Amino acid sequence: MKNLEKVASSRCFAGEQLRFRHWSEALSCTMHCSVFVPPMPGRQTAPVVYWLSGLTCTDENFVQKAGAQRVAAELGLILVTPDTSPRGEDVADDPDGAYDLGLGAGFYVNATRSPWHRNYRMYDYVVDELPALVNGSFPVQDDAWSISGHSMGGHGALTVALKNPRQFRSVSAFAPICSPTRCPWGTRAFSNYLGEDQTTWAEYDAALLISGATARLPMLIDQGDADQFLDQQLHPRLLLEAAQQNDYPVSFHSRSGYDHSYFYIASFIDEHLRFHAEYLGVR
Repeated sequence: MKNLEKVASSRCFAGEQLRFRHWSEALSCTMHCSVFVPPMPGRQTAPVVYWLSGLTCTDENFVQKAGAQRVAAELGLILVTPDTSPRGEDVADDPDGAYDLGLGAGFYVNATRSPWHRNYRMYDYVVDELPALVNGSFPVQDDAWSISGHSMGGHGALTVALKNPRQFRSVSAFAPICSPTRCPWGTRAFSNYLGEDQTTWAEYDAALLISGATARLPMLIDQGDADQFLDQQLHPRLLLEAAQQNDYPVSFHSRSGYDHSYFYIASFIDEHLRFHAEYLGVR
């Protein structure tokens, strides 16, 4: 496959779980991504769901922990999981090695501030470069894309979808960072990646974007009420209030007793994939 070098492959629910590496022009480094291709008897193409993972994760966390392949195989969905940041010895990282900035913490933005701007262009990677590679290498159904994610990746999924409503048919998120301009994780990342001018931060804040959105995408948000980051970092209330003020429909599920972990994601990933399948035309 042009531009994608296969590094791993495993049979999975009669489909194939694959891992690739490739050179990224957007990020100026070598990247890994994982792709699940479902069994496709009698079909030539399949819809695709992109999954964006959270802080400290790579492309492999979702693949190995969420248990998504079983239902994706049943529904005939391609799953694409990119890494969460650029990688490599020459890629800038937090000098103190903190988990919430630098490697593993790309926040799905296009950095504009030195030294981050050279590599940290995850928004362009997710919106343009990776889909072009996937569409050129896999039997993706035209105009049948959805996007989902967790925590930092939930923030990424919501902002990418809200900024590109014609590109996706639906969006969902587990425990997303709903307003990064108003939480410690987001303000630390944005001040480093984007600079101190907070007017530039708004284009990556889902709660602010939804308040001015004109197009409407089917949106599902899942939040555990025992999540250790709920009150300080996630703030779903801010997004729900903005959505209500703009008459933007959001399906919100509060899950009693669930935390921020992949045990929580594994418990409800089936519901999210079936949600997307409905809008992707899967019967």
